[in-house]
Amino acid sequence: MANSYFQFKQFLIHQDRCAMKVTTDACLFGAWVARQIKLNLAQSKDTGSSKLLDIGTGTGILSLMLAQENGSLDIEAIEIDAKAAEQAHENCSLSPWRERIRVRQGDIKQTGSEHLFKYIVSNPPFYENDLNSPDPIKNMAHHQGGLLLKELIEIIQKKLEPGGRFYLLLPFKRKDEIIELLHQNGFSITSLVQVKQTVNHPFFRLMLEAEYSKVKIEVKGINEVIISNKANEYSSEFISLLKEYYLHL
Repeated sequence: MANSYFQFKQFLIHQDRCAMKVTTDACLFGAWVARQIKLNLAQSKDTGSSKLLDIGTGTGILSLMLAQENGSLDIEAIEIDAKAAEQAHENCSLSPWRERIRVRQGDIKQTGSEHLFKYIVSNPPFYENDLNSPDPIKNMAHHQGGLLLKELIEIIQKKLEPGGRFYLLLPFKRKDEIIELLHQNGFSITSLVQVKQTVNHPFFRLMLEAEYSKVKIEVKGINEVIISNKANEYSSEFISLLKEYYLHL
C-alpha cells in the first residue's frame, strides 16, 4: 500500500485522496521538465513571468517541482477528480510557492482560459486501449476513458502560445503513435528521452518536449536515462536530475 505522504526536500505531498500516487517516473519527468524549462528560459533570455498549464495535476507534484526550480513560472493546474483537486490545492497551499500555483477542479475539455500558455505539461492517463480497473476513479487516473491522446494534443494546440513548448510523459510502447500524431498536427519534437528501470530492462517510459513549428525539426539523437545501475543504486543521471528534490540524494 502506498504511503499517505511523500516528503521531498522542500515540500510535502499528501496523496491519500489521489488515485494517481507519487511514482519514480513521475518524479524523474518533473525534474527533467524543470531542467528543460530552465534551459529554454536561459536561451530565450526571458526575464518576465511565464505562464504554465499542468493538465491532470493529480497530487500537484509536477507543479510543485517546476515551481521550485523556476521562480518566474505562473502555474495553473487542472484536475478533473474533485478529491484529487482538493488535495493538490492543499499540497500547493502548504508549499513555499503557494502564491504562484492555482489549482482548479474541472474537465480540461470544458475549461476555458483568458490567456495562452508558454509551457504546458501533462502526465496523462496511460492505458487508452488496456483493460479497465473495477475502480472508476483509478480508471480516470490511469486510463484514457475521459481524455484521448488525440484530444490532448488538440487541446494543447489551442492553449499553447506561439513559440511555446509542451512536455509529455507516456508509455514507451506509444512512441510511434505520439510521433505520428504530433507531426500530423504541425508539432516538432525538440527533445526525446527514453527511460529504463535498469540496464537489463526494456524501455518503459518516454519523455518528450515539443513545439508548434511550420518547419519540421528533426530530433538530433535520442537520449536515454536508466533509473538504477547494475548495483541496484540510482544511476548518476537519475541523481543529477533528482538531487534537488529527493531527501536522501
